[in-house]
Amino acid sequence: MHFLTDMPLRTSALRTLGAYANVFALESFMDETALAAGVDPVAFRLQHMKNPRARAVIELAAQKANWNPGHKGNSRDNESKGRGIAFAQYKNLAAYCAVVADVTVDRNGNVKGTRAVAAVDAGLIINPDGVINQIEGGIIQSASWTLKEQVKFDRQRITLRSWADYPIFMFNDVPAAEVHLINMPHERSLGTGEGSQGPAVAAIANAIANATGKRMRDLPFTPDKVKAALA
Repeated sequence: MHFLTDMPLRTSALRTLGAYANVFALESFMDETALAAGVDPVAFRLQHMKNPRARAVIELAAQKANWNPGHKGNSRDNESKGRGIAFAQYKNLAAYCAVVADVTVDRNGNVKGTRAVAAVDAGLIINPDGVINQIEGGIIQSASWTLKEQVKFDRQRITLRSWADYPIFMFNDVPAAEVHLINMPHERSLGTGEGSQGPAVAAIANAIANATGKRMRDLPFTPDKVKAALA
């Protein structure tokens, strides 16, 4: 809606192109709508979803994550815990994926993803390990984008001077990830390479809202932004 033909800085495509940002916006708003309706987020999605394959991944992710309808975030020891869900079919033609994310948020605005449970329908699955690796990798990459990664710039230039200055997940930031597959041997195989990044960011955003009661809309969710929202 705001296409700029003359950019002051050179830009390029983020992996998943528009899916990461679009699914973040859509599935965040889906949770806001569920809250306004007073309906559990999983039940709300199922109420408005007729596609049986989409319903199946939402239901399986919720089941494997032990989703508790009406789950409320809780606070203890200066830390809040929350849970969120999100769903997308990548580009409306590739893999169906739902992700349930668990997070903790402390009073200083630090967000920690503790667990992610995904369910995936990629049609005929030829290499299950390959599908699991793609979905796990997408979740971790998306979580790093969501909580840390950003290129800083001013009106003239990129202000980061080296890769050492670029914020990115370390090993101790990575959440535990589970991927559950729905094999559909009579359906054509679907691409999974970018299927989980969109649902992962939205699930994290919805989990933060569940934990804190505050809706974050400006990525990445760095501690200073989260702390400001909490204040």
